[in-house]
Amino acid sequence: MLNLPHNLYTVAQTRELERIVIEQHDISAAKLMSRAGAAALSTIKTHWRQAERLLVICGTGNNGGDGFELARQALAKDYRVTVIQVGDVAKMSAESIAARDDLLNIGAEIQHFDVKLPSTDIVIDALFGTGLDRECTGEYKTIITAINKAAKRVPILSLDIPSGLHADTGIALGIAVRATITLSFIGLHKGLFTGEGPNYCGTVCFDSLQVPSAIYKAVTPIARRVSIEEDGTRLAPRERTGHKGLYGHLLIIGGDHGMPGAARVAAEAGARVGAGLVSIATRPSHSPMLNQARPELMCHGVENGHELDALIQRANSLTIGPGLGQSEWGQSLFKKAMASDLPMVVDADALNMLSKHPQHHDNWILTPHPGEAARLLGCTSRDIQADRFLAVTEIQKRYGGIAVLKGSGTLIYNGETPTRLSTWGNPGMGSGGMGDVLAGVIGGLLAQGFPLMEAACVGVTLHGMAGDKAAEQDGERGMLAMDLIPHLRHLSNLIF
Repeated sequence: MLNLPHNLYTVAQTRELERIVIEQHDISAAKLMSRAGAAALSTIKTHWRQAERLLVICGTGNNGGDGFELARQALAKDYRVTVIQVGDVAKMSAESIAARDDLLNIGAEIQHFDVKLPSTDIVIDALFGTGLDRECTGEYKTIITAINKAAKRVPILSLDIPSGLHADTGIALGIAVRATITLSFIGLHKGLFTGEGPNYCGTVCFDSLQVPSAIYKAVTPIARRVSIEEDGTRLAPRERTGHKGLYGHLLIIGGDHGMPGAARVAAEAGARVGAGLVSIATRPSHSPMLNQARPELMCHGVENGHELDALIQRANSLTIGPGLGQSEWGQSLFKKAMASDLPMVVDADALNMLSKHPQHHDNWILTPHPGEAARLLGCTSRDIQADRFLAVTEIQKRYGGIAVLKGSGTLIYNGETPTRLSTWGNPGMGSGGMGDVLAGVIGGLLAQGFPLMEAACVGVTLHGMAGDKAAEQDGERGMLAMDLIPHLRHLSNLIF
């Protein structure tokens, strides 16, 4: 995904981009279809050079028109092409009709779907475009099921978006095509990268269809992918005269009975991204053992929140929540931390306490997973996942500061700029302690003086990239939180 544009758009915004192209730059919808067909054919040649047989499945909208154009151009290049059309021909747009007629005029035949797909080397999904907002049923559901069955044997190329996937939310509308590659045009849709989008999109590729770059100045993107090059300028090499006092003191608050490891994981993560000093405030019974394997950490046993005062006074940032629990001890520490004006990361059980005692602060970063987000908003995790962009906006609006909604396509929102989205990370990171790593990383960046939004964006990116490096090295299954630690240090020093 390194070569993809960073800007992400809603369906309404991409339609506006297309309108500007057509009305202000004298590029017709038919011309865009022709270019989309050419881009799709180029993608096939690049990724599947041995393919000879193409099966193009077209709907009745402009997405189907792109499919007809691909079929026509592929036939001219001596591919063996089978075209299936699904839907009411009477509802076709004028441009799609023209593309269909051009295909028929060169002697091609258009078939109707009949239970089983014919043999092919590649299936091209041009069934639905980005306008779909209802559940797939009937014939559409049947053919998408057949496409997904074929995906076990041959690759699937989806044009613009996998049919059945909601382009704004990334939710499958009952069923969606599981693409090998999704080729997106003109503007990237935000639903490709969050919610269920990554499950269905496969590898996302992009073609601007040669539209003038000036059109993108007319539409402010709803979201933007995070970029370490863009967001991580403070990771530049340090001054030669630097010392630990310049790089801040992070205080981790957590580690109730049975959960000391969470605080330990967060503390080492904060240290590995460059915090000058890292302390842990935890149960007195845990403090003697927490720094045995990592003696650089300073571990303090505290009985209650009052004993946090001196530690907070020496700190530059806080991370509260890893292993905090919800006992009276944890609640006492939570109340004391909330009274501080230090920049802080609020995670795990601290978020659960916050949901019971809502507050609004501008100097914190909240890092909920969907379950914690649901408690913060008084809904279900299914509600959160149904529209993650709306959820992260509502969390920020209700609680202030920066909201980081974790998950596939982690979202970061500060109430002002376009929502930021991370395309780093993998399913191997679905194991205990990964959130503690992120909380420590962001806290360590805050300790070094990173502004809140920059700390959140860089922290999420380093965390996801470290997870991807760990997966690349040893695979996804069995990945543990501490497997990210050596990669965090490496990546924090490789950016520039």
